[in-house]
Amino acid sequence: MSSEAGAATATIPPSGEGATLLEVEHLRVLFPIKSGVIIDRKVGQVHAVDDVSFGLREGETLGIVGESGCGKTTLIRVLVRLIDPTSGAIRFRGQDITASGRRQLQPIRSDMQMVFQDPQASLNPRKRIGQILATPLGIRGVEKSRVEAESRSLLERVGLSREALNRFPHEFSGGQRQRIGIARALAVNPKLILLDEPVSALDVSIQAQVINLLDELQDELHLSYVFVAHDLSVVRHVSNRIVVMYLGKLMEISPAEELYAKPIHPYSSALLGAIPIPDPKENRARSRAVVSGEPPNPINPPSGCRFHTRCPRASEICRSVEPALTEYEGGHLAACHHPQHVSAEEIAASSRSPASPLSAGEEEPQASGGNSGGNGARQP
Repeated sequence: MSSEAGAATATIPPSGEGATLLEVEHLRVLFPIKSGVIIDRKVGQVHAVDDVSFGLREGETLGIVGESGCGKTTLIRVLVRLIDPTSGAIRFRGQDITASGRRQLQPIRSDMQMVFQDPQASLNPRKRIGQILATPLGIRGVEKSRVEAESRSLLERVGLSREALNRFPHEFSGGQRQRIGIARALAVNPKLILLDEPVSALDVSIQAQVINLLDELQDELHLSYVFVAHDLSVVRHVSNRIVVMYLGKLMEISPAEELYAKPIHPYSSALLGAIPIPDPKENRARSRAVVSGEPPNPINPPSGCRFHTRCPRASEICRSVEPALTEYEGGHLAACHHPQHVSAEEIAASSRSPASPLSAGEEEPQASGGNSGGNGARQP
């Protein structure tokens, strides 16, 4: 497959039967590092999100996982245009919003809402809940005489009492504040909600309540979610597909259940190995993929595969050539020269994904055991 063809159709086709809602093509977010007292000079840049492509269908939940600093939060913030992208394309319902201004984004933002990780910081402490909900309802065009009734209805929908309207954010628990954040997002009748670790700061029992609420709202209102989290067990429960990120790059994209049963990228195996098993004997007996060290500096990321400095399967080709995203059977994609849990026959039947990074090489994956670092080029 030629690079020109890949560039023309770079988005990974979303799974499922619904219409395509969101398309992301070769998205990059680089934060400049400046130095100087009188004159700012650019001395470097942080590679927060580096050549990421994927798609999302209506009614689908896409989970995004990875270590802290891998670019998850930056990615969803740029999708809703809280951060401007450096390059690439974002299309919502077919409309390119990559370079749209504030006025052009206003109608789009009613369809795209975000629930932040820290509900305490995302709610104005000087306003009562009724005032917080009144603002998005006014943007939606609800008449002033109907605002209070609509606000009460929103609170009931997320499992809070009507009396909450007259209270301030600090008077609620963490789980209740997160419900208020969800109610605020629902106030403008969105089609897509981006959730930035919405349950990471909550107790386990409260996490379950919020997750169940999100499931119910998705079924009732036909919502789509992009769900960012550290806890892979939570992501497995809520997601149709899962994206694994490392140092700004996509490592793997897979249907949720298949990722847990058959992780192809070594980094995915390492993340799954970190999930504790409730039975202590089983937890001690299982074999885990051991990954040592810390993620490299995003200011100066390593050449080739970003994960090669910590990967137990790395060879010379991993250090010099960036792997392409390879599509295996069942819509399972992975960017790895030495994939695991796939046979030689599955590799032969695989194809290079058009969403592969523009800087990726043409080398095809090698069957397990062929760790010598050969560089056979994939046939078009």
